[in-house]
Formats: sequence, C-alpha cells, structure tokens
Amino acid sequence: MVTKTRLKVEVDAKADGASSFVVVPTKLGAQTLTVLDNRTGTLYEVPISDGTIRATEFKALNLQVHLGNSEVFDPAYLNTAVCRSTICDIDGENGVLRYRGYPIEELAEKSSFMEVSYLLLYGELPTKSQFFHFNNEILRHTMLHIKIVELMKSFNFDSHPQGMLISTIAALSTFNADANPALQGQAIYQNPRIRNKQIFRLLGKVPTIAACAYRHRIGRAYNEPKFGLSYTENFLYMMDHMGEEDYRPNPKLVKALDVLFILHAEHELNCSTAAMRHIGSSLVDPYCAISGAASALYGPLHGGANEAVLRMLAEIKTKDNIPGFLIDVKNRKKKLMGFGHRIYKNYDPRAKIIRQIAYEVFEICGKEPLIDVAVELEKQALADDYFVSRKLLPNVDFYSGLIYKAMGFPVDMFPVLFTIPRVAGWLSHWVEMLQDKENKIWRPRQVYVGEGKRAYVPIDARKEGSNIKIQESTER
Repeated sequence: MVTKTRLKVEVDAKADGASSFVVVPTKLGAQTLTVLDNRTGTLYEVPISDGTIRATEFKALNLQVHLGNSEVFDPAYLNTAVCRSTICDIDGENGVLRYRGYPIEELAEKSSFMEVSYLLLYGELPTKSQFFHFNNEILRHTMLHIKIVELMKSFNFDSHPQGMLISTIAALSTFNADANPALQGQAIYQNPRIRNKQIFRLLGKVPTIAACAYRHRIGRAYNEPKFGLSYTENFLYMMDHMGEEDYRPNPKLVKALDVLFILHAEHELNCSTAAMRHIGSSLVDPYCAISGAASALYGPLHGGANEAVLRMLAEIKTKDNIPGFLIDVKNRKKKLMGFGHRIYKNYDPRAKIIRQIAYEVFEICGKEPLIDVAVELEKQALADDYFVSRKLLPNVDFYSGLIYKAMGFPVDMFPVLFTIPRVAGWLSHWVEMLQDKENKIWRPRQVYVGEGKRAYVPIDARKEGSNIKIQESTER
C-alpha cells in the first residue's frame, strides 16, 4: 500500500535556472522505497517485497495526484519481474544455475532427463514408484494418431523440421477436445488428473513428432516408438532405425543427448518460456501454448543461436584466422556468436558441461574439426580484456552445435533438439501459472507516441504525396 506525505521542502535553485528538491532520508532500514514526485512535492513510500516493487503502486500514485500516466517503461523487459516462481534459480553474476535448488552440474552428472522433468513439474525428485509411474505414462503416450501422421506426410519434402513440429503440436489441440477449456470450461485444469494427462501426452508425443519431421526431411518412412527403451533412447531409435534387427542406439550417445536435454530443459523466463506463460494466461489449451512457445524458440536470436555459431566457426576456418576475426569483431565488422548472455555475466555453467561432453561424443563419432577452432577462439577471447571487460564469455550455444553436428544431426534440426527438452520446462511454468492466485491474463501497457485526435479526410480531398507511400512489389 502506497503511503504519502506532503513535504515542506526548499527549492535548490541552480545557476542554469533549473531547480531540484532536497530530500533528507528517513526510516533507514525500512523495507520501502521512498519516491519524491517533483511535480507536487509529495513524498511516497512504496513497499518492497522479495526485492521488488509492484508497478501497480505507481498506478496508485497516478490516481492520487491526477497528473496523467507515470507507467513503468521497460522495453524488452530488461528489468521487469512478471511472476513469482520456484522452478529455476539463476545467479548470473556467479554463473550459477539450479533447478528447484539442485545445481545443474549435479543433475547432469547423476540424474536423467525423465527424472529432471519430474523434478521441474512437481517440485521434488521422484521416489522409485513415482518415477516408474511417470516414466511409463509418458512412454505410453508416444504413439501418434494416424491422422496426425498423414498430416505430417502432407508437408512439402523440404519443409523445415521446426515448422513441422510447431504446426503438428498445434494440431494436437484438435485431436484432444477433452483438453480444450474453450469447449470444456475454463476451470478444467484445476483438476490435477486432467493436467497430468496433457503433460503425459505432450512429453510423450513431441519426440515422436520430432523424429517424424527428421525422417520426412531425409525422405525415409517414419518409425513408430519402440517400447522397452528409455525416453532419449527411443527418440534416437525413431530417428535412426533402418530395419536392423534388435537395433539400439549407442548408449554413450544416448547418455550425451540425455545430458544435453537436462541442460536445455529449463532456463527461467527466456523468450519462449515467457511466451508460454503469456499465451497460457488466456487459459488456452497447452497444445496451442506449447506451439506458440516453440515458435518463439524458432527465432535465430533464441533457438537458432548454435547454428549461428557453426556458421561463424566455418567462416573462420582455421586457428590462424582467429586474431584477424577478433579484430573485426572489435571494429564491429563481425559478430562473435555464442559469447555473452542477457543473464549470465560469468561463464555459463551449461557451457562447461557441454564442452566436456563434446570430447566424449568425438571419441565415438570422430572429432569435429571445428572444435579446435572453437577452443582456440575461446582461449584468445578470454585472454583479451576487450571481451573479458564486457563479460563476453561462452554460453550454452557455443559448443552444443558442434556436438549435434558430430552426432550427424543436420543444422535445421538444432531448434527441434532444443524444443524437445524445453517442453518439460514450459509445462512446469504452465502448471505453476495455473496455480498462481495472482495470475491474470497478461496485458502489458504501451507508451503511445502517435498522432493526437485527427479529423477524417475523404479520399478525394487528400493531397498526393502528403502521406507515406507503400513500396509496391513487382512480384505477382
């Protein structure tokens, strides 16, 4: 609750004619922020909770002084918290990432993606019986409806796998009318049994859809899921099985991909997770919301970043070209991809783990030649104060693309490989949002800077050249 005090303050006149109020701090140690409105000379105390202040408190301030809007303006949400969450904790200054309190390093070493998915969704690591039930339910939902398969086969032969994935996930909404709040009532997801059924369906079907998208891309028949395999093993089986009897993917590659899935499962309110919460706040079904989140991940500034790293390394070609490349980066002629992060101002903890996995994969699949360029680029960049002072350190995308490339994944599958594990994180936020008593449909505000009120002018009375011309296209 905002409280206000009318201050009797003296104006400090400056030589240039400007003036300012002089305020003496009061109530030191109180969990409040003191704001002085120089328009009225009124002092406001705004409560601080969990290190934040509510933007709506400033709206209350506006109502009290009747001086129009004073909204909080934060382009790209650089410093705006829109929810409270217990899922993921990131300490960007110290390079720390924890899921539900567990360090990512410990989970990558000791856990599995299925176990981590349970942790993200339900808040605790599962017992043996809980894990058995959870894992079985998901694997039981890996099969696709024959009409979904036919839909995927109707895509053009060169369709991007991520576009196919996004479209097919959205189509799942039409196959599960029992899960649509628009048809069944907006309160259906207050029932945990109905919520869990959609979780099992989505986690189970997304790897199958992804594998079908890959097989479609290379012109091969789709493989059905095989029971008796683990979640990640089954995904690789559906991608690679060519009719061999008793075929099973290499267990070391299964483990490597499983760790990568753990590392990519969740990362707080990044672009795609924020999209999941934004879309989900309308109480649409989770299939449409997941499709929207996957669309956000499709962008080159998000899920396509590791592809950009590969292109950069291929352009550099050899270690001898690195010094010249870094000079071009400093002169803003080139971009250093895979370095720096909006949140991390230290070494991305996921990048350290991925770098180790890379060499384990190379032992099986053969060394990816670009790894030497990548290691030397990192070495030289971290020895240069230009990059260190700007806290440009390797992030998760710097090495992950090299691993995928070595494992034989085509570049256009990279965002798909990102999407599969991130579904667990998106669903965790969806569940948390549904249970949040403060949740409402998201509706950000804007700062209108356009024209004021204008009178309509009939088309015959408008002067030519007085408005912006549309650039006509010659294409038909």
